[in-house]
Parts: sequence; structure tokens; C-alpha cells
Amino acid sequence: MIEVKVPALGESITTATVANLHKKAGDTVFEDDIILELETEKINLEITAPETGVLADVLVNEGDEVTVDDLVAKVEAKQIERPAAKQAEEPKKEVEATTSTMQIQEIKQEETFVPADLDALSPAVRAMVLEHNVDLARVHASGKNGRVLKSDILEYLENKDTANFVSSNALKNKTELERNTRRSKIPNIRKTIAKRLKESQNTAAMLTTFNEVDMSEIIKVRKSVKQDFAEKHGVNLGFMSFFTKAACKALQEFEGVNAYFLAEDGEIEYHEYCDISIAVASEKGLFVPVIRNAESLSFDQIEKTIKDFGEKAKKGAFKQEDLIGGTFSITNGGIFGSMLSTPIINQPQSAILGMHNIVERPVVVDGQIVIRPIMYVALSYDHRIIDGAQAVSFLVKIKELLENPEKLLFDL
Repeated sequence: MIEVKVPALGESITTATVANLHKKAGDTVFEDDIILELETEKINLEITAPETGVLADVLVNEGDEVTVDDLVAKVEAKQIERPAAKQAEEPKKEVEATTSTMQIQEIKQEETFVPADLDALSPAVRAMVLEHNVDLARVHASGKNGRVLKSDILEYLENKDTANFVSSNALKNKTELERNTRRSKIPNIRKTIAKRLKESQNTAAMLTTFNEVDMSEIIKVRKSVKQDFAEKHGVNLGFMSFFTKAACKALQEFEGVNAYFLAEDGEIEYHEYCDISIAVASEKGLFVPVIRNAESLSFDQIEKTIKDFGEKAKKGAFKQEDLIGGTFSITNGGIFGSMLSTPIINQPQSAILGMHNIVERPVVVDGQIVIRPIMYVALSYDHRIIDGAQAVSFLVKIKELLENPEKLLFDL
């Protein structure tokens, strides 16, 4: 009997939630078939069959919380020949499907969307597709190899309900006062994100220091080389690579900002490398993938990595190794119009840098009032390991490097 256990979930992640059961006890499974799916605050993790055989037992239910090395299933290895792939069938005018709660009969073809690969869906997802008459072509599939998950159907239905809600209200008498409400279940991934962020607030002695950066010189440099940079490297030159390089130089000078405070071990873990976590927003939530050894990367390598992160976020294609091990984080609320914020530290890191929007503001330069493109920056830090003077000096170093980009370009 082969035991199936919860694998390592990543640095600082100890628990996960069982999101979907794709197989049940007694089912035949082939090697790499998905048995169940776990959700953490970072990614969905699929647990697959280690060998071909029969699923002897499933020891968890949907919604259960599990930890690393928990036993979740048992597989009895057997020699079973994988059946030939089924030919796609044409949609029928009438569909009959029976589940534990309903029976659907005589559904018109023009009103029903029955995919040819309906059998490839898990039982729970298949039932939802039939019950709610879901057009799978309009569903964003976030599972491995384009697999449609239960959470994808729930998200589709929620968005559809919202659209219908707005449309129906628009048809009503505008003089009527509408006081409608709508509730939806909190996604497991959102519950975990909320739990982790609150734990960070409760654990760290978190303070935030602020400064402002005159972006004139960076904008001038970027404008002068933007076209040549894109033609040579196949990627646009953005502001994030400047901030990443500036952060790396400052982190190498202020080692406490690039460290972990390991209270349980009674130790501080310092890092001689810079693994920069970059906050990336997506429809599923906030992901924080890591740029490895950013201190040794060129501007184009950083920009290509960030572009790759954006594409993975859209497709829901992040892997576990993309999201673990960062030593310092950067988040850019400015792309959404944020003027100022106090970002929350990404545990077990000790600090996070917040970027904001660029606004033309009046400033005094050499005794004269001039208009300059100004960005406010924020550094949230853990006062248990970083003193106020060190935090302020770190942010001043960031400001100095960004306002004098030649120091970044020539490693001065």
C-alpha cells in the first residue's frame, strides 16, 4: 500500500485547505492523476497518484485543514492498462444527468453548453457545469494543464450573477430606491491570505517610514534608451528594475533589512544575497513571486523575469518554487493610483518597500520653486530587528540611488 502525504508547502507555510477532491475511494487512478487539490495563501497545489492502481482510501474531506506530512490517501498499486482516449461527441439536443440533488432533462441545444470533454471534469465540477448551464469556453481554467477547477466555476458564476444583478436593476424604475445585497462564500485562498496578513501584524513590531523621490532623472534616462532597450532585449524598460537594483545595493549595505527574525530559534538569519519578492496582482488574488539573486542580474534580466511573472499571474501558472524564499519585498500600489500606503511585511522577512504613483508637485530646488515628478515611497519594517535609524538610512539610500541613476548603471 502506497501512502500519499501532504508535501512541503513552502517556506513559512505549514497548513493548507483541501479545496477539491477529484477522486474517491475505490476509483482507478493512473500515475500522475490528480487525487485532490490543496489551497494555500499562495498557490493551488495538486496532489497526484504516485503509481497506477486503485485508490484504497481517501482520509480527508473538502474544507479540511491539513499540515505537511499528513496522510491524505492510500493507493494500492496494480497493473492497469490506460483506456484509449474517447472521441469527442457532438453536443446533443437533450442531456440527462443525475446527481445527488437534481436531474436535468430535455435541455434545448441553443440554451445548453455541454463540452465534448465533460468526462474529463471532476464529479463536483461536472455537476456544477450541468446544474448551472455553464459555457466552459467562458471559464478561466486555473488548474494544471488547463484543468477547470471548482473555484473557477464559482468565480464564473459570481461574475455572471453580478452582471445579471446590474442588468436587472438597470431595467427597473430609476425613481425606486434599491437596497439589494448579495453574499458569496469567502474563497479558501482569501481566508488564508487574511490569516497570514493578520499573523504578520500580530507578530512583527511593525513601523513605517516615508520619503519622497524626485523621478526626473530616471524618467530622462528611461526615455532616452527606451526604444533601443526594447529592440535589443525584447522587453520594455520599466521603473521596477531601477527600484529592484536600488533595493539590492541598499540591502547589501544594511544587512538587517535583508534578514529574518527567527524568534522561536532565538536567532537572526542574515542573507548575503538578494531574493526580491515582487507583489503581482491577479484575478485570483495577490501573488508574491521571487526574483532570485537579483543583485547579480542586469536590468533586462530583471524586466524579463517580471514580465514572466505577469504572464504566469494571468494564467494562474505559478509553481511552488516561484513563490518561496524571498528576503525582501517590493510592492507597487502606484499602478492602481495609490498616493501613500503602509504595506504589510511578508513574514519571515523584516521589511517591505512600497512604491506609489508619480505626481507632478511643487518642490524647492536651489531656492527656487519648480515642478518635479515626485513619488512617495514607504518602508514598513520590523522594529524587533531594525532600528529606526537603520530603516530611515536605508530609505534615504534608496532615494539617493534613484535620484542619481548613474550610480545604479555604473555600480557606484
